[in-house]
Amino acid sequence: MSIIPKRSAPDLIRGVPVFGNDHAELEVSSLDRQRIDKWLWHARVVRTRSAAATLAASGHVRLNSQRIDASSRTVRAGDVVTVALDRTVRILMVAGFAERRGSADVARALYEDLTPVPTPPEPEREQVAEREPGAGRPTKRERRAIGRFTGEDGQ
Repeated sequence: MSIIPKRSAPDLIRGVPVFGNDHAELEVSSLDRQRIDKWLWHARVVRTRSAAATLAASGHVRLNSQRIDASSRTVRAGDVVTVALDRTVRILMVAGFAERRGSADVARALYEDLTPVPTPPEPEREQVAEREPGAGRPTKRERRAIGRFTGEDGQ
Protein backbone atom coordinates (compact mmCIF):
# COMPACT_ATOMS: atom_id res chain seq x y z
CA MET A 1 0.00 0.00 0.00
CA SER A 2 1.51 3.30 -1.05
CA ILE A 3 0.88 6.65 0.51
CA ILE A 4 0.00 9.45 -1.87
CA PRO A 5 1.55 12.72 -0.73
CA LYS A 6 -0.78 15.70 -0.35
CA ARG A 7 -0.30 18.47 -2.86
CA SER A 8 1.01 21.67 -1.48
CA ALA A 9 -0.28 25.13 -2.38
CA PRO A 10 2.73 25.90 -4.63
CA ASP A 11 1.85 22.84 -6.75
CA LEU A 12 -1.63 24.23 -7.32
CA ILE A 13 -0.29 27.67 -8.20
CA ARG A 14 2.14 26.25 -10.77
CA GLY A 15 -0.74 24.56 -12.56
CA VAL A 16 0.18 20.97 -11.69
CA PRO A 17 -2.81 18.82 -12.65
CA VAL A 18 -5.03 17.86 -9.76
CA PHE A 19 -6.97 14.60 -9.91
CA GLY A 20 -10.35 13.70 -8.48
CA ASN A 21 -13.03 16.26 -7.75
CA ASP A 22 -10.45 19.04 -7.51
CA HIS A 23 -9.64 19.05 -11.24
CA ALA A 24 -11.51 22.33 -11.77
CA GLU A 25 -9.18 24.12 -9.37
CA LEU A 26 -6.41 24.60 -11.92
CA GLU A 27 -5.21 28.07 -11.07
CA VAL A 28 -3.40 30.76 -12.97
CA SER A 29 0.37 30.31 -12.98
CA SER A 30 2.89 32.52 -11.21
CA LEU A 31 4.88 33.11 -14.43
CA ASP A 32 5.83 36.70 -15.18
CA ARG A 33 5.96 36.36 -19.00
CA GLN A 34 5.00 33.96 -21.79
CA ARG A 35 5.31 33.61 -25.57
CA ILE A 36 2.49 35.35 -27.44
CA ASP A 37 1.48 32.24 -29.39
CA LYS A 38 1.30 30.16 -26.23
CA TRP A 39 -0.68 32.85 -24.40
CA LEU A 40 -3.18 33.22 -27.26
CA TRP A 41 -3.72 29.46 -27.21
CA HIS A 42 -4.05 29.26 -23.42
CA ALA A 43 -6.49 32.20 -23.44
CA ARG A 44 -8.55 30.32 -26.05
CA VAL A 45 -8.39 33.14 -28.59
CA VAL A 46 -7.52 30.52 -31.23
CA ARG A 47 -8.07 26.76 -31.35
CA THR A 48 -4.53 25.54 -31.90
CA ARG A 49 -1.09 26.75 -30.99
CA SER A 50 0.04 26.54 -34.61
CA ALA A 51 -2.89 28.80 -35.57
CA ALA A 52 -1.73 31.24 -32.89
CA ALA A 53 1.82 31.15 -34.25
CA THR A 54 0.56 31.73 -37.80
CA LEU A 55 -1.65 34.60 -36.65
CA ALA A 56 1.25 36.28 -34.87
CA ALA A 57 3.72 35.68 -37.71
CA SER A 58 1.32 37.07 -40.31
CA GLY A 59 1.08 40.42 -38.51
CA HIS A 60 -2.51 40.18 -37.29
CA VAL A 61 -1.45 40.65 -33.66
CA ARG A 62 -0.35 43.90 -32.03
CA LEU A 63 1.37 44.12 -28.68
CA ASN A 64 1.03 47.52 -26.99
CA SER A 65 0.11 49.09 -30.35
CA GLN A 66 3.24 47.64 -32.03
CA ARG A 67 2.72 45.14 -34.83
CA ILE A 68 4.59 41.91 -34.12
CA ASP A 69 5.95 39.59 -36.77
CA ALA A 70 7.29 36.73 -34.65
CA SER A 71 5.35 34.27 -32.53
CA SER A 72 8.23 34.16 -30.06
CA ARG A 73 7.59 37.66 -28.67
CA THR A 74 6.88 37.60 -24.97
CA VAL A 75 3.94 39.19 -23.23
CA ARG A 76 3.87 40.39 -19.64
CA ALA A 77 1.02 41.13 -17.28
CA GLY A 78 -0.55 44.48 -18.14
CA ASP A 79 0.32 44.33 -21.86
CA VAL A 80 -2.46 45.12 -24.32
CA VAL A 81 -2.85 42.57 -27.11
CA THR A 82 -4.91 43.49 -30.18
CA VAL A 83 -5.94 40.55 -32.38
CA ALA A 84 -7.62 40.77 -35.79
CA LEU A 85 -9.86 37.72 -36.21
CA ASP A 86 -12.56 36.99 -38.80
CA ARG A 87 -13.80 40.53 -39.47
CA THR A 88 -13.53 41.44 -35.79
CA VAL A 89 -10.85 43.03 -33.67
CA ARG A 90 -10.40 41.95 -30.04
CA ILE A 91 -8.51 44.09 -27.54
CA LEU A 92 -7.29 42.11 -24.54
CA MET A 93 -5.23 43.14 -21.53
CA VAL A 94 -3.02 40.36 -20.19
CA ALA A 95 -3.97 39.58 -16.59
CA GLY A 96 -2.08 36.34 -16.04
CA PHE A 97 -0.54 33.20 -17.47
CA ALA A 98 -1.11 29.45 -17.31
CA GLU A 99 1.34 26.61 -17.72
CA ARG A 100 -1.22 24.44 -19.48
CA ARG A 101 -4.41 25.04 -21.39
CA GLY A 102 -7.44 24.85 -19.14
CA SER A 103 -11.17 25.30 -19.36
CA ALA A 104 -12.88 28.37 -20.74
CA ASP A 105 -13.33 29.70 -17.21
CA VAL A 106 -9.59 29.45 -16.56
CA ALA A 107 -8.91 31.07 -19.95
CA ARG A 108 -11.15 34.05 -19.12
CA ALA A 109 -9.07 34.67 -16.01
CA LEU A 110 -5.98 35.23 -18.21
CA TYR A 111 -7.24 38.46 -19.77
CA GLU A 112 -9.52 41.43 -19.39
CA ASP A 113 -11.53 42.13 -22.52
CA LEU A 114 -11.22 45.81 -23.51
CA THR A 115 -13.04 45.42 -26.82
CA PRO A 116 -15.69 48.15 -27.14
CA VAL A 117 -19.23 46.86 -27.48
CA PRO A 118 -20.25 47.36 -31.09
CA THR A 119 -23.24 49.60 -31.55
CA PRO A 120 -25.92 47.88 -33.58
CA PRO A 121 -26.60 49.63 -36.87
CA GLU A 122 -29.81 51.60 -37.00
CA PRO A 123 -32.48 49.59 -38.75
CA GLU A 124 -33.40 51.15 -42.05
CA ARG A 125 -37.00 52.05 -42.47
CA GLU A 126 -38.64 49.66 -44.83
CA GLN A 127 -39.98 51.45 -47.82
CA VAL A 128 -43.47 50.32 -48.58
CA ALA A 129 -43.99 49.99 -52.28
CA GLU A 130 -46.48 52.68 -53.16
CA ARG A 131 -47.98 53.18 -56.55
CA GLU A 132 -50.80 55.09 -58.00
CA PRO A 133 -54.16 53.36 -58.38
CA GLY A 134 -54.39 51.53 -61.67
CA ALA A 135 -50.61 51.27 -62.14
CA GLY A 136 -48.82 47.95 -62.10
CA ARG A 137 -50.18 44.45 -61.72
CA PRO A 138 -53.92 44.19 -60.96
CA THR A 139 -55.07 42.91 -57.59
CA LYS A 140 -57.22 39.81 -57.20
CA ARG A 141 -60.29 41.97 -56.84
CA GLU A 142 -59.41 43.90 -59.99
CA ARG A 143 -58.76 40.64 -61.92
CA ARG A 144 -62.20 39.34 -61.00
CA ALA A 145 -63.80 42.61 -62.10
CA ILE A 146 -61.92 42.43 -65.42
CA GLY A 147 -63.05 38.82 -65.88
CA ARG A 148 -66.69 39.76 -65.30
CA PHE A 149 -66.37 42.67 -67.74
CA THR A 150 -64.80 40.60 -70.51
CA GLY A 151 -66.99 37.55 -69.86
CA GLU A 152 -64.05 35.31 -68.92
CA ASP A 153 -64.93 34.79 -65.28
CA GLY A 154 -64.73 31.00 -65.64
CA GLN A 155 -68.46 30.22 -65.43
